[in-house]
Amino acid sequence: MKNNIQIAILDDYQNVALTCADWSVLSEMAGITVYNDHQDQESAIVARLLPFQVICVMRERTPLSGSMLRQLPNLKLLVSTGPRNHSIDHETAAELGIIIKNTGYVSSGAPELTWALLLAAARHIPQETHNLRSGKWQSTIGKDLSSRTIGIIGLGNIGAKIAVYAQAFDMKILAWSPNLTEDTAQAAGALKVTKEQLFSESDFITIHVPLNASSRGLVSVTELNLMKPAAILINTSRGPIVNEAALINALTNNQIAGAVLDVFDVEPLDAGHPYTHLPNVIATPHIGYVTEDTYQVFYGDTVKAITEWISEN
Repeated sequence: MKNNIQIAILDDYQNVALTCADWSVLSEMAGITVYNDHQDQESAIVARLLPFQVICVMRERTPLSGSMLRQLPNLKLLVSTGPRNHSIDHETAAELGIIIKNTGYVSSGAPELTWALLLAAARHIPQETHNLRSGKWQSTIGKDLSSRTIGIIGLGNIGAKIAVYAQAFDMKILAWSPNLTEDTAQAAGALKVTKEQLFSESDFITIHVPLNASSRGLVSVTELNLMKPAAILINTSRGPIVNEAALINALTNNQIAGAVLDVFDVEPLDAGHPYTHLPNVIATPHIGYVTEDTYQVFYGDTVKAITEWISEN
């Protein structure tokens, strides 16, 4: 078996998987194929993956449904970067005897990007950079963060770090989530408020809850209608937490000042999507976790997981 193992590395957009870890121990006993492009059609994905015993997936870039797993009879091991991956049908994998292993994670990337994007929006950095290159000088007026109010939806690992950053910038911090307690909010230096208060009183609203049945569409027309006209919505969590149509309508009609987005309903984002040309949107291609340190952990742990699996079989 060891001489016939074929390993697929999916969605290596930057073509760095083989340079972020030492794959030499595996290359001596298995074939490694790296795919830099993204497939979104089930039939094409299945046809591509059919020969492989081991598949390495990057986060949720390529979902693997139960029907897809049933069409991959050679698949024995799935290695997914990060501690969890809800886009893989774990129940079907278990039924088929497919082993799923997860890697470690570096938690600093997402909150750091969130704060960088918040600052970029507050000081109109993308616009001013573009204007400078076009020969214009000082065409916008930025917002100070000091004394302004930030509303944090979700005070977990990432949300709590955002609260620390906000304290350093002397901001007033409001927080809400369905299960947030007074003690948790107080420990983070935040004031626990209702959902309605958070949306109506915040100058910046940032989302840090996981995507699940209860959080899907959590930000809808109702919540957007509560926001101040000068407020900015930031989503670096998952796209479907915000109702996309409602947000596009609010931005198109300048109902709110803007949105800062690193995540989308469908990824990669289509080139003609409204988010790519609305002037009050700052959008980045889901790069919250895309850092050197994180990738070294992702791919280093991937190599380790495959090596251990081979040694056990």
